[in-house]
Amino acid sequence: MPGTRPRTRPRRDRGTVTAEIAVALPCLVVVLAVALACVQAATTQLECVDAARIGARALARGQDPSAVRSLVSRVGPRDAVVELSLSSGFAHVSVTAPVRILSGASPPFRVGGTASIPTEPDS
Repeated sequence: MPGTRPRTRPRRDRGTVTAEIAVALPCLVVVLAVALACVQAATTQLECVDAARIGARALARGQDPSAVRSLVSRVGPRDAVVELSLSSGFAHVSVTAPVRILSGASPPFRVGGTASIPTEPDS
């Protein structure tokens, strides 16, 4: 309506937006950090699974275990632990690695992947 005065906030409400942002911003940072940590954990786990599959294929074809370990170490994540075994006609490879969230900080947990493939018959 013409001639009406715009509404203004009472003085006691001033600064509430600043206070709300001061509370919400740290929470947003924590949520973002947790989301990034989850992405890093998923990426490391997928690298472990891929390395285990490649290692299991190589072991099933009859490659030397030391060559398979070297291959898995090159393909897998940094500081990965590789376990190889041949039993009951299957090549088993397990790869575990720490999840690095912050550089320099000790890893809070480890993820891993395994693969088992039937060995090829001797030619």
